[in-house]
Amino acid sequence: MSERVVEVVAGVITDKRGRILLSRRTPGRDMPGLWEFPGGKCEPGETPEAALARELDEELGIQVVVGAPLMVVPQRYPSKRLRLDVRHVAHWHGSPKGREGQALTWVAPDKLGRYSMPPADLPVVAALQAPDRYLVTPPPGDDDAAWLRCLDDALRNGIRRVQLRLPGIDPDRQGRLLTEAATRCRRRGAGLLFNGPPTLAQAAGVGLHLKAAALRDHATRPIVPDLPLAASCHDADDLAHAARLGCDFVVLGPVSETATHPGQSGIGWPAFASLREHSALPIYAIGGMTPADIQTARRHGAQGIAAIRSLWPGIA
Repeated sequence: MSERVVEVVAGVITDKRGRILLSRRTPGRDMPGLWEFPGGKCEPGETPEAALARELDEELGIQVVVGAPLMVVPQRYPSKRLRLDVRHVAHWHGSPKGREGQALTWVAPDKLGRYSMPPADLPVVAALQAPDRYLVTPPPGDDDAAWLRCLDDALRNGIRRVQLRLPGIDPDRQGRLLTEAATRCRRRGAGLLFNGPPTLAQAAGVGLHLKAAALRDHATRPIVPDLPLAASCHDADDLAHAARLGCDFVVLGPVSETATHPGQSGIGWPAFASLREHSALPIYAIGGMTPADIQTARRHGAQGIAAIRSLWPGIA
């Protein structure tokens, strides 16, 4: 018999100053003292929207209009499997109070990471703070100027997180392109991670993205904590090791068949969600992804999508 999944719904409640409401878990519950997005369990036969409206009335004394879905996080705990369905709260009325004795606090979105939370809530914080698409750059070919123009176009189109890949490039040219890419990303307020030697990433003041093979080669974090660290993962062992290294996020896949590996099927969304259950890291789905897949990705616990072809201008 398969293990029962506990269906839980939570709300992102925002005040007029843009702050988000958190509730503190009370003694006698699992993980007491941790902060979470308010909500509770769905009753049998109850829709997530109805459950969230009921729970927020019972717990906080407010009446809400449930808005758009944010994401669904499947998470496995030692004693249960949980599926956390997170919705934006479009409108609410009343004055929130901890009617069950729980503490409440309003938090600016960029300060959410300061609060200790259950594993299922951590990807929600990332979804509220970080981009939903992660551009992986293609090789520059023979024309660096044209490649840089495409990067500029991608940034103008709204890309705000970039993985720079420069395979087979000689060191001097690699260094020039890294410097140029870093300058362009900083100008647009985009985060840049270099898929290459950690020393070069650190010298350039950008983040580091580890290939799966490189991930396994490191026993400790290979870059200073002030710079972001990400990794490519293919299985549960990779995800666990990425968490041990202190990765800020990962990519997981391939989910679907890709143009670069035709005929090789991906792991599929059910396997992706099953792997997500074992990790609290923000995860981008990779492999045949386009912006049209972002909502599907988020319904399976992903931060969003990572891609080359669908995010790089000019690739058919």
